Amino acid sequence: MDLLTEIAVLILGAFVGFEVISKIPNTLHTPLMSATNAIHGIVLLGGLLVIAEASGFFSKLILVVAIAFGTINVIGGFLVTDRMLGMFSKKPKPKPEPETEPEAESDTEAKGDPESESESESDTEAKGESDTGSKPESDTEAKPESDTETKPEAKQD
Repeated sequence: MDLLTEIAVLILGAFVGFEVISKIPNTLHTPLMSATNAIHGIVLLGGLLVIAEASGFFSKLILVVAIAFGTINVIGGFLVTDRMLGMFSKKPKPKPEPETEPEAESDTEAKGDPESESESESDTEAKGESDTGSKPESDTEAKPESDTETKPEAKQD
């Protein structure tokens, strides 16, 4: 084919593509583009066939770059299509969990189980709290006990 024929095919293809795309409703453009990206797999095959017959370093370099970009385009098209189809799939309803009996847990606390009491005492001691629940002395020494201590005393005449 000569150069003039190839340019004519390119221009006719552009016009046909524009007419086909303009007739598609807006809601279907995304699925159409996903399918178009998948069709680029044929372009990859053509690129592989051309690189086999290419001569010269520069030609092979450009073809390798073109094949790499085509591969990225095909993979991206499939990922977008998968994500888009995932939006339309129905999600399974979560099954209700069987109700646990909270009464059984509170019964052991109410009975005064010595093991549970010793565990709770060791937990509070590990936190640095005493049996009364007050804070250690080092924390309370810097704070005044009441507002009267912070107010200056009035002079009596």
